[in-house]
Amino acid sequence: MPRQTGIKQAAANRKAFHDYFVLDRYEAGIELSGTEVKSIRAGTLNLKDAYCTIKNGELFVRGMHISPYEKGNIFNRDPDRIRRLLMHKKEILKLNAKVMQEGVALVPLSVYFKDSRVKVEVGLCKGKKLYDKRDADAKRQADRDIDRQMKNR
Repeated sequence: MPRQTGIKQAAANRKAFHDYFVLDRYEAGIELSGTEVKSIRAGTLNLKDAYCTIKNGELFVRGMHISPYEKGNIFNRDPDRIRRLLMHKKEILKLNAKVMQEGVALVPLSVYFKDSRVKVEVGLCKGKKLYDKRDADAKRQADRDIDRQMKNR
């Protein structure tokens, strides 16, 4: 059977772009069981309230919900369990220093398949204030109005 190639997005965390400014992006692998990968392929993944933590030099994602595989059996895992992300030690230490020093958060932005492997895009994010969210909404609405006017002409 030939291996799959290319990138296919499984889920995106749109709420993260609403609540945070994304300063930097990193790619990480994720440690999963077999039925979890099958469930992700089926599209039953939720990143809405997910966040990342660093403990003892290891990077973990919390709050990522992967629904149990419907055709699975005893090998199904807890949907909300803590999962380890796979990155180089130097990258993790650099991220830990930034999180401790600058007061930024690590948030999973998307989950995708890259050549049949599951990858997580982790963003180094700074929280938006309420007025920043209002400005972003006003700009988005103004762009929509301009596009509508240009389309009508």
